[in-house]
Amino acid sequence: MQEKEIVISRAEISGRIKELAKEISSDYRNCNLIVVGVLKGAFVFLADLLREIDIPLEVDFVRLASYGADTVSSGEVRLSNDIELEIVGKDVLIVEDIVDTGLSLVFLRKLFAGRNAKSIRICTLIDKKERRQVELEIDYTGFEIENGFLVGYGLDFAEQHRHLPDVYRLKNQT
Repeated sequence: MQEKEIVISRAEISGRIKELAKEISSDYRNCNLIVVGVLKGAFVFLADLLREIDIPLEVDFVRLASYGADTVSSGEVRLSNDIELEIVGKDVLIVEDIVDTGLSLVFLRKLFAGRNAKSIRICTLIDKKERRQVELEIDYTGFEIENGFLVGYGLDFAEQHRHLPDVYRLKNQT
C-alpha cells in the first residue's frame, strides 16, 4: 500500500466549489453554456460543481489520454471519446481535475476553437504550474499545488484512489 498525506480536505474542496460555482454562474448568466468534463478524473469535481451552478447549461464529456499507468505525461494527447453536443456559437467551459503540463487543455482548446465555439474557458480543481510545458490561461482555479503526485477526489494513480473523498499526495512518487 502506498503512503499518502492529505493535501486538501473534502471540507476545503466543498467550500471552494461553492465559490467557483457562484463565479461561473455570474459570468455565464444569459449565455448558452456547455460544460465539458474531461474523463475520467474530472467526474467527481464536475458532479459537485454542477450541483452548485444555478444557471441553465448543457453537459457533455470528452476522454483524453496522456498518462497511462505512469506518473509522468507521455507528452502525446489522444482523444479517445469525443463530445456529442454541437458547440458552434456556444460558450464552452472545460472542467478538468488537474492541470499539469497543460498539453491536454491546449489540445482541447484548439479542437473546440476549430469547431467555432463562441468562447472557451477552463475550470480546474488543481493547477500545478511547476510542470507546465505550454502557455495556458486557467480561468477558474480551485487550488494551486506546487509539487507531488496527487490522488483522491477523482484523481488516480493507475486507476486507483479515485474514490477517496480528500486529495492526497502520494509519498515516494515523482
